[in-house]
Amino acid sequence: MKDYIIHDEWNIIEEGFDPELNRVSESIFSLGNGRMGQRANFEEQYSGDSLQGNYVAGVYYPDKTRVGWWKNGYPDYFAKVLNAANWVGINIWIDGEALDLAKAKVSDFRRVLNMKEGYLERSFVATLQNGNQVEVKATRFCSIVDDETGAIEYKITAKNFSAPIKIEPYIDFDVVNEDSNYDEKFWNSVDQSAFDGSAWVTASTKKTNFYVCSAMKFAVVHNGSELTLNPELVEKEKYASNIIESVINSGETVTIYKYAANISSENHKIDDLSSVANEQLAKVSSKGFDQMKKEQADAWANKWVESDVVIKGDVAAQQGIRFNIFQLNQTYTGEDPRLNIGPKGFTGEKYGGSTYWDTEAYCLPFYMSTSNSHVARNLLVYRYKHLQKAIENAEKLGFKNGAALYPMVTMNGEECHNEWEITFEEIHRNGAIAYAIYDYTRYTGDKSYLGEYGLEVLIGISRFWAQRVNWSEAKQKYVMLGVTGPNEYENNVNNNWYTNYIAAWTLRYTLESMDYVKENNPEDLKRISGAVNFDFDKETQNWKKIIDNMYYPYDEERKVYLQQDGFLDKELIQVKDLAKEDRPINQNWSWDRILRSCFIKQADVLQGLYFFEDEFTEDEIRRNFEFYEPMTVHESSLSPCVHSILASKLGMEDKAYEMYLRTARLDLDDYNNDTEDGCHTTSMAGTWMAVVKGFGGMDIKDEKLHLNPFLPSKWQGYSFKINYRDVVLKVDVSKHGVEVTNESGEDLDIIFKGSPITVEGKAKKEMAF
Repeated sequence: MKDYIIHDEWNIIEEGFDPELNRVSESIFSLGNGRMGQRANFEEQYSGDSLQGNYVAGVYYPDKTRVGWWKNGYPDYFAKVLNAANWVGINIWIDGEALDLAKAKVSDFRRVLNMKEGYLERSFVATLQNGNQVEVKATRFCSIVDDETGAIEYKITAKNFSAPIKIEPYIDFDVVNEDSNYDEKFWNSVDQSAFDGSAWVTASTKKTNFYVCSAMKFAVVHNGSELTLNPELVEKEKYASNIIESVINSGETVTIYKYAANISSENHKIDDLSSVANEQLAKVSSKGFDQMKKEQADAWANKWVESDVVIKGDVAAQQGIRFNIFQLNQTYTGEDPRLNIGPKGFTGEKYGGSTYWDTEAYCLPFYMSTSNSHVARNLLVYRYKHLQKAIENAEKLGFKNGAALYPMVTMNGEECHNEWEITFEEIHRNGAIAYAIYDYTRYTGDKSYLGEYGLEVLIGISRFWAQRVNWSEAKQKYVMLGVTGPNEYENNVNNNWYTNYIAAWTLRYTLESMDYVKENNPEDLKRISGAVNFDFDKETQNWKKIIDNMYYPYDEERKVYLQQDGFLDKELIQVKDLAKEDRPINQNWSWDRILRSCFIKQADVLQGLYFFEDEFTEDEIRRNFEFYEPMTVHESSLSPCVHSILASKLGMEDKAYEMYLRTARLDLDDYNNDTEDGCHTTSMAGTWMAVVKGFGGMDIKDEKLHLNPFLPSKWQGYSFKINYRDVVLKVDVSKHGVEVTNESGEDLDIIFKGSPITVEGKAKKEMAF
């Protein structure tokens, strides 16, 4: 755990430059706008350790799978979001010496991510080896108003010298992915051009044939007057720039305004890319940096109105949740159903930037509650459009008759994860997609989705489960062999409780959904059953038999569900008894030792109890929580939030707060020593869930919104908004009680602490605890 980010309610602040922390900061201070994003790499040259990262949404490369022993069914490739053109770069030379913070003496370094207005600001004083001292202040953002563009203001002040200055704004497409399996570069050069005050480079990806044109336009202002440039134009493969030379005197300031556009063939015709880039640059440069920055602030103000969570009396907790909400809002906007949410968002290249089950299990509730329902709907439609690929994925493993196995990792619906214990065995992801359909329809009330898209997906997933189980004569039950549950510190186990439970639940929910569509949209059922060749008598009877006879490992003595067969054969040790030097165990122990241990990476049985809380008693949930949580190392970013929510519901306030703070500040404090690879974007929604579902006690039962809030003792109060079925409620919890304000015109009946109340439109209800 690191503790160098200064606590502030609206800003992420780093003071002082520590090269050892640079990669962590590059992740934390990342920017994005849903269409493109970048790590917080410096504008000027930096020869120290850095992970360069600029990303364009939807652009990926199928890097060949690299494994030592090939097995039938392995994916051919591991899809990767690509490091795209470096568009932020501005090389600076003072009297012939490059400005490079790895070589200069750095003082007064300060980096601030302004989350309220959506920009990154950095300032420092650098003393070069020749003794010249410069002060730099750089501000930049990825525009969410003009979402294919970004802008930079870069100010250089001479502190103690007068000397020649050389400035080179550039576009560099000669980039690599650090995780390239064979150190291969993924971009082919198409063309590049440099003009007076502008430049652009177009490149295309190998194999996938995406084209991207990255272009820049810039101006240089010296002592308040814009310079006539007369630059040296540089054009070489995948690179284009302008070099400007001038003289800067002591006390003077030179300001570079750089505007950039990243234009993709995902959104425009290939032949139009450079012209569209130039049009975008003309548009934003005519606005100017200050106007763009104001529009950015206004747009972010609107986002915060919808999604902010206010915490009073705990700056660390407040900063943590705003950071997570900020990253979620700049990663995914929901406007393009072709896009989804990568586990690292636009903050790094680990995990390939692809879609995981994290989206359905963790991100969907945030977007359902803080945006219009079409945003969450698009996340589900994304999976519907990949249904045929899911069927093909299952066929490759020997499944038939339209059985669908959604991929663990994907860009286009194909499985592209190259670890066998994940690809073949972590099949619980299928259940998360089914659960997301249930979660969406019960929250939004949009049950028309079942007839339009959802039921067809559910049938495919249910057919997979029906074929994946087998009848055990010994147990006289259906069993599920050779799986990996959410807890990846157990591989190739039999009868993972969570996987068995969500499989049977999916079959039951599919039957219920079929009945609903039959009653309310019979033409949809006729269309779907015909399209998938559904045998009602044979398949439904088989599913009911599996539901009624699924095997669930259970310990009668402890009265707990066992994570899988044989779990009690392990030596049961608690995390508190681990030596400090052993943590995190995934960086200090062999994989063999981890697999033989009882330690749990993330919620597994407890994940199921969180999803299906209403199907278990409070005593059952408590017993399982008290058994498993002490053995959980929380080395998955997806773990602490689930534990926080369950602890809240069990009245375990201290544990709920501990787990909340861990998930809220997971990246800011680098709990698991892995933030340098990128932030844990998909788990960030768990921070929101820990407040709203945990402390706020929000749930949906019997078509009613339930609230059962409590106030953590460390807080003076907190508030959040939720958009429930197009009614926006603000919930304000304080020591004096709870206020629920209906910001919409329509009355809403809710259940507050078990009692029904009506919150009238444009009115406020005040309740005591």
